[in-house]
Amino acid sequence: MNDLNEHTEESGELYEHYRFVVDGGQNPLRIDKYLFTKLADASRNRIQNAAKAGNILVNDKVVKPNHKIKPHDIITIVLAYPPRDTEIYPEEIPVNIVYEDNDILVVNKAAGMVVHPGHGNFTGTLLNALVYYFQNSPGNKAIEAKPYLAHRIDKDTTGILLIAKNEIAQSKLAKQFFDHSVNRTYLALVWGDFGDDEGTVTGNIGRSPRDRTVMTVYDDEEVGRHAVTHYRVVERFGYVTLVECRLETGRTHQIRTHFKHIGHPIFNDAKYGGDKILKGTTFTKYKQYIENCFGLMPRQALHAKSLGFIHPSTRKPLFFDSGLPEDFQAVVEKWRKYSGSPLPNSPKGEE
Repeated sequence: MNDLNEHTEESGELYEHYRFVVDGGQNPLRIDKYLFTKLADASRNRIQNAAKAGNILVNDKVVKPNHKIKPHDIITIVLAYPPRDTEIYPEEIPVNIVYEDNDILVVNKAAGMVVHPGHGNFTGTLLNALVYYFQNSPGNKAIEAKPYLAHRIDKDTTGILLIAKNEIAQSKLAKQFFDHSVNRTYLALVWGDFGDDEGTVTGNIGRSPRDRTVMTVYDDEEVGRHAVTHYRVVERFGYVTLVECRLETGRTHQIRTHFKHIGHPIFNDAKYGGDKILKGTTFTKYKQYIENCFGLMPRQALHAKSLGFIHPSTRKPLFFDSGLPEDFQAVVEKWRKYSGSPLPNSPKGEE
């Protein structure tokens, strides 16, 4: 039987997943050595960290680095997002840190901040800010803390973001994202009203062939990545609706893409068509009202509200929640007043 290599690198969730079927003529060999020969871009240290985190499985059982593989074994490994080749320079930028210990750091990201350096954004990112923070914090300097991304959110999306401080913690968190055991909710203001109070959007997401910066939903199951978004209505304003979204998967622009697909683009989302008047009247006053709303919040109305996960060291469950930022809250209040909506009831289901 030939080796089978299925390489999956998530876009929104930062991990790589590989699967191998050991050849029938393979001699007994330590699994870390076997994987080092199979994974060209993975260092031995990275493979060892994956093993320490419990991210290497043989026939669905967690194994240690010295485990000897046998013919026809099925090996799976989840690797945390690889460290960047380029150095990230420290920059003194304010960051809203809501929790911190020796393994993790949780921030409430502001709008307009890019998470990590990339094309067109080499400075001013969250990682630049955290490198500066770690270098100027005696406690973090002592443990040689470095920022390792566990996931990411878009530049103009606000809210809770989780950072690991070492590679072992990052590897353990990567496995939770891979297993879809992380509990994430977002709040979104979207165009239009809904017939039902809750629903689910399922559809493969991949890059648009017309614009590589935009994602789209594909009907062909062979194209794109499987994606599932659950939503429930929090408050109705007639022409727009405030919804809570729970991610089952974490693809790039998942919520923005899925709601565009079902005809409810996120309010003022320029990339996905939400920055136009899609519902409402033709009156000049209404047009001015919408423009005022866009001026109050010149970005997509999307907020990463909460995040629940298991701490990588203590194994205790942690949960972080954040209120709407001022610009988002101001637009919600404006719609509430415009529509004559009463104060919202508590969202149904779990808080």
